[in-house]
Amino acid sequence: MSTWKPDPTFYPSPKMAMAAPQEEIGYVAILQAQANGNGNGNSRPDALAVLDLNPESPTSSQSINRLDLPYVGDELHHFGWNACSAALCPSMPHPHIERRYLLIPGLRSSRMYVVDTKPDPRQPRLIKTIEPEELQAKSGYSRPHTIHCGPDAIYVNALGAPDGDGPGGIFLMDHETFEVKGPWEADRGPQKLAYDFWWHL
Repeated sequence: MSTWKPDPTFYPSPKMAMAAPQEEIGYVAILQAQANGNGNGNSRPDALAVLDLNPESPTSSQSINRLDLPYVGDELHHFGWNACSAALCPSMPHPHIERRYLLIPGLRSSRMYVVDTKPDPRQPRLIKTIEPEELQAKSGYSRPHTIHCGPDAIYVNALGAPDGDGPGGIFLMDHETFEVKGPWEADRGPQKLAYDFWWHL
């Protein structure tokens, strides 16, 4: 849902962000080691932990909730917000989008989760799962690795191709529907390997 004013957690400059109020809730991936051939190991799914970051709270620095994801073996990786200060660019189509959804990639499974942190940030809810078959068919990539919100889309880098080889690259997702829009590269060139990425706006 769009709002008339920019999200108050968006800042036009790093200096303004540094002066902003401290975050009171944090989200951390919990990875579960998978069972090995001996039957030893863990068969629980990965999870998202909610941490209390308010220094005045009686539960400060503690885990106050946990969202277990539905599948075993995802290997959660560099998750991120659907929107951030990058969306403030005035010439872009999403300057009023709200920072509320976490996009969580499963590196091992090529699955993506969308988690809503509203109305209660302490109780995030899983609202959408993008299965690997859909992600691979629409993007041409597999092994989603890192999420970055951009002014025109959500950018996700992926380490490989659906067949398990290269090339990897970057694909785009819609800010509001979380549909995979397709690969970002218009002309990939000879690059085969992919890992983290960033930009300077």
